[in-house]
Amino acid sequence: MRYQTINKFRKTHRFLGIFIGIQFLFWTISGLYFSWTNLDEIHGDQYRKAPKQYVFNSLIPIDSLENTDLSIQTLELKTIGQDPFYWINDRDLYDATNGNKLELISEKMALNVIRNTILDQYVVEKIERIDSVSEQDEYRGRPLPAYKAWLSGEGNPIAYVSARDGSFQRIRHRRWRWFDFLWMTHTMDYEGRDNFNTLTLRVFSFLGLITVMSGFALAFVTSKRRKKKEVKD
Repeated sequence: MRYQTINKFRKTHRFLGIFIGIQFLFWTISGLYFSWTNLDEIHGDQYRKAPKQYVFNSLIPIDSLENTDLSIQTLELKTIGQDPFYWINDRDLYDATNGNKLELISEKMALNVIRNTILDQYVVEKIERIDSVSEQDEYRGRPLPAYKAWLSGEGNPIAYVSARDGSFQRIRHRRWRWFDFLWMTHTMDYEGRDNFNTLTLRVFSFLGLITVMSGFALAFVTSKRRKKKEVKD
């Protein structure tokens, strides 16, 4: 009976080890990568210039904007390229020098934003406007539409600028993409990456606990059996 019990523990432990071993390996590799990674470099700070400060002396008053009936809840003065703009209610963009409303910034304006943000050695090779992305896209969860610009240089960097308010959003590169992939394997959220409450993660975490406990149980029953055998001898 004791031998059968030990054999059951051994088979259970072996089966669980094989079943979740690959995921354990991903957890370990991703954890090592995260612990040895500089997050500032993952965010792409090594591609950026130091921010510039601008002083504007010819701004028109808010009541001179195109839409004089505008009810203002929030107001932000933004610099797009080197020009001032009012960003009102997180929705409406106005030229702060003439009061004209812009539905979207132009491709030329987006290029100016990128040139003012990214170091000069990274040249824009191609740029296009994107209106939608998939849940797995590297630009997921960010404002759309946006301008996507492929840059020259190591790491295949891609810069993103919001077409609604002209803000520089993100720069993605090879190391970030590796980080994103390993983060996906770590959280086991294969859609949005950041959900820690997926059923898959819960199941594998529970099975991982069972694997560890079965290992302890196996070590206990086998050591107890070994001691009894030594006493008999």
